Amino acid sequence: MTRIEYDKDFEKQAARLEKRFQKKLSVLLVLMAVNPYDPRLHTKPLSEPFAGILSFRITRDWRVTFHFISATTVRLLEVKHRKDIYR
Repeated sequence: MTRIEYDKDFEKQAARLEKRFQKKLSVLLVLMAVNPYDPRLHTKPLSEPFAGILSFRITRDWRVTFHFISATTVRLLEVKHRKDIYR
């Protein structure tokens, strides 16, 4: 199991999501706890200047960024629309 930590920015942004996206996110976090690379998450590493950061999809338009703190711990950084998250 992967331990999941939440950045304050992530918590604020997730609280502002529509309820349907919040529900989907909660299901995806269960998947992430089992396997951060589950194919249903569409996990991808980001390129420069975001080296070391990965993202996964909530929907086609909404993404979550995260990074590994250790081999068994991830920290969720942000949840934003795809047009905004990679800035």
